[in-house]
Amino acid sequence: MKKVIITNNPLIKEKFAPTYEIELHNKDYIGILEIVRDKIHMGYKLLSHPLAGSIKPNETPYRTIIISKEKNQLDMDSLSLIESAITTTRKFMANRPIPNWNDVALFDFQTVDLSLIENVLNNII
Repeated sequence: MKKVIITNNPLIKEKFAPTYEIELHNKDYIGILEIVRDKIHMGYKLLSHPLAGSIKPNETPYRTIIISKEKNQLDMDSLSLIESAITTTRKFMANRPIPNWNDVALFDFQTVDLSLIENVLNNII
């Protein structure tokens, strides 16, 4: 099973590039979800929840999701989950967009995202 980490968090690439395939994208939160959705259409499966953690999608600009390439067929559970995450995120963003955080806050959000993914990786290995 080939694991791929899709992220917009530079700390993820820094920490995991030697061990995992990392796709670092210069996209916003929704953009990362849409990239993952497109990968699911190409036969990938979600290994981490697209809305993991207690930080709301309109509070943090960072999102990291782990997927795997197992078969060349559409995983309907993954597709349903990512589509639901996109809808939920759009609702949050419509109510209140992500604030223009300073560099200290952005680093904190990167660190939280990194911690979440470390926990997931420890549980799926």
